[in-house]
Amino acid sequence: MFDIEDFWLLLQHFVGKTDLISEEKESIFRYLPESMTNSTCGGKGLDICRDESAAFVLKFVAIASILLAGFAGVAIPLIGKHSRFLRTDSNLFVAAKAFAAGVILATGFVHMLSDATDALNDPCLPEFPWSKFPFTGFFAMMAALFTLLLDFVGTQYYERKQGVNRATEEQTRVGFIESGEESSAIGGKVFGEEESGGMHIVGMHAHAAHHRHNHPHGQDACGGAAKQHGHAHGHAHGHAQSLSDVAEDEPDVRHVVVSQVLELGIVSHSVIIGLSLGVSQSPCTIRPLIAALSFHQFFEGFALGGCISQAQFKNSSAAIMACFFALTTPLGIGIGIGIASVYNPYSPGALIAEGILDSLSAGILVYMALVDLIAADFLSKRMSCNFRLQIVSYCMLFLGAGLMSSLAIWA
Repeated sequence: MFDIEDFWLLLQHFVGKTDLISEEKESIFRYLPESMTNSTCGGKGLDICRDESAAFVLKFVAIASILLAGFAGVAIPLIGKHSRFLRTDSNLFVAAKAFAAGVILATGFVHMLSDATDALNDPCLPEFPWSKFPFTGFFAMMAALFTLLLDFVGTQYYERKQGVNRATEEQTRVGFIESGEESSAIGGKVFGEEESGGMHIVGMHAHAAHHRHNHPHGQDACGGAAKQHGHAHGHAHGHAQSLSDVAEDEPDVRHVVVSQVLELGIVSHSVIIGLSLGVSQSPCTIRPLIAALSFHQFFEGFALGGCISQAQFKNSSAAIMACFFALTTPLGIGIGIGIASVYNPYSPGALIAEGILDSLSAGILVYMALVDLIAADFLSKRMSCNFRLQIVSYCMLFLGAGLMSSLAIWA
């Protein structure tokens, strides 16, 4: 029979098992926070070289260095446009702009796309949908296409606005056209002339271009064509010269659009860069970032300052754009310092936001570097007419891209 003594032995055995189970539960619950801390979601290098006081000091060094580099880069083209060597039409400026374009191109391809890929493929994110589709390339492609659309719409808008504002002034300037312009006449009319005797804005541009074609100046022609003079002086030379001066003095609307879209692309990733540096508590991470970001900020500022200078903005507008560019990354660092205690850069929300913004920034920067900076200068008549400038510009382009790409080793 099952007596009391047997029951007591069974109870002791059961209690012993319970203690074992409770010990196992305690070990499991003790392991859970450790596994979450040591998992890849927490960041592999969070505790490596962690020194909050040293990192805090380095962040202010970074703010000062990046701020000075940004202001210096964007100010050189704006202040130096009155200098013979730093004018936007000088060979030195074209070569330096090619170097800056290489820096921006490498920033988009090597730094932004790589960071976006790491963020969107992080193990912290759910497998679906982030591991099922190449979102990095998709967002970069869409950003490039929308930049193309914005580029086109912005150019059309500024051209129409410029044409409307100038129409009244040009109608009074072009009161009548002399009938003796044989070289420009088409069917008894001057090239671009309207029925009323005035000249439409498109015709005025065409007439000025036609006049410059007959009288090539300086670098508008290759192979000594600058020494050739047209024989069409029978028409009103003074009138055509005034039209040519109007067409040459007015700012190019392309530079207006390019400067604004380029600043949009730069600002969008500067905030993320500054935020990432601001929340970091590792001096080993911050030190190389200071040098890399200062270098990057200087030449991005130089390219942007050149576009602003070529767009011929008012001094107040140019100053606002320059300050907005120079202050963005330091502002991001300041925000990162303020939220460092509560912000987790490895949380799914932060990773998704960082990945998407880096992808969009990469698409914008790659488009702007290739289309509006490199192609605009390297496919120009000026570049094709100057073999020495071609060699120097290509060397500077590859040097800028190579140096910026090599910084990916450290930052």
